[in-house]
Amino acid sequence: MKTENTTAQHKAPALLMLEDGTCFEGVSCGATGEVFGEVCFNTAVVGYLEIISDPSYTGQILVMTYPQIGNYGVARADLQSEKLGLRGLVAHDINETPSNFRSEMSLPEFLATEGVVAISQVDTRALTQHIRDNGSLRAVISTSDLDRASLLKKVQASTPLSEQNVTQEVSCKRAFEYLDKNEAYDFILKPAAPAQHKVVVYDCGVTASLLRNVQRAGCAVTVAPWNTPAQDILTVKPDGVIFSNGPGNPEQAQETIAAAAELLGKIPVLGVGFGMQIMALAAGAEIERLKFGHHGCNIPVKNLTTGSTEITTQHHNFGVVFASLGTALAQEGADAKAALDNASGNALDNDAPVVKNERFGPIALTHTNLNDQTPEGISFLDIPAFGVQHHPDEASGSDESHYVFTDFIKLMDAKN
Repeated sequence: MKTENTTAQHKAPALLMLEDGTCFEGVSCGATGEVFGEVCFNTAVVGYLEIISDPSYTGQILVMTYPQIGNYGVARADLQSEKLGLRGLVAHDINETPSNFRSEMSLPEFLATEGVVAISQVDTRALTQHIRDNGSLRAVISTSDLDRASLLKKVQASTPLSEQNVTQEVSCKRAFEYLDKNEAYDFILKPAAPAQHKVVVYDCGVTASLLRNVQRAGCAVTVAPWNTPAQDILTVKPDGVIFSNGPGNPEQAQETIAAAAELLGKIPVLGVGFGMQIMALAAGAEIERLKFGHHGCNIPVKNLTTGSTEITTQHHNFGVVFASLGTALAQEGADAKAALDNASGNALDNDAPVVKNERFGPIALTHTNLNDQTPEGISFLDIPAFGVQHHPDEASGSDESHYVFTDFIKLMDAKN
């Protein structure tokens, strides 16, 4: 790596070592130290602050594929959580002299302040291609130990992310009433609708934008820890429950799965991202590990209820195996199709698969990923519950899926 006559020439060296022995050189561009995590890449062009502050990246070393980030600096109003959960950040170039009227500091300054180890001047194109070919791998970023053999030994001894319960790390410790006090977006957002419903959000790694959107849709929001028993939720008699987005392997969150299994069928339920996986697990589904996950704000999803394509924001490494939810139902005849449409509240596409779940009845596949055809949405047709794998709250991405919140409101309206 040549840094002569560049802004990186006086920076301390750093190494990124993958568990398969592949090593990338770079320079330190944040906090110093040594961090371990699972490496993944994000394809977004903008929204880097919302991305790195999303709790869904807890336990991961994030690679930004866009070659230069940090151009517009850091505005704390855009943060999605108070504490950064990602283990480290990798970029080709991180701008140290941002230009934006909202900027409070540069991205390297922010990373150093928040204790996030970062490495720049890395060939992120080669690194991304390596992850695509070999899947997500354990990795270490170090500014202190530059011995490759030592780093390889340490990263190979680290605990895989799939074996960690990071949900308990990011969730709140006690329930609280949410009230959006962030005025930064008031000039572009409509005033919040009057609260017509009480909603409990299970905090599995929830983002600020999801809570803000639920409140603005007309809900009084209570945030509950990931391991809150279902009976505690039913006692306060909310109109609906949301299982939020979050990081890691959902199978590690057994208490959340147990709560979902008890709440489904008793109250309207929405699952977002990690939360959809929790709902599927509660219904007896299998979860698969995706090769390199879905991370970005430009991921196309086919909506099987409307036939349209949505550009979505996603941050997850696991996905639902739809066929494992039950036995396939044959949609033969207009009467059978009409019955399914009426049960779902939406007109299902002719290609939308439906399975019969032993516990909860028919479940439809409502969205699919157009890159790899993995499930992106499910709807329980006999009970008021549905989920989407992508994030409808538009933080760092488009608002094409914002209707998810409106649909949830309609679901609660129908139960009252």
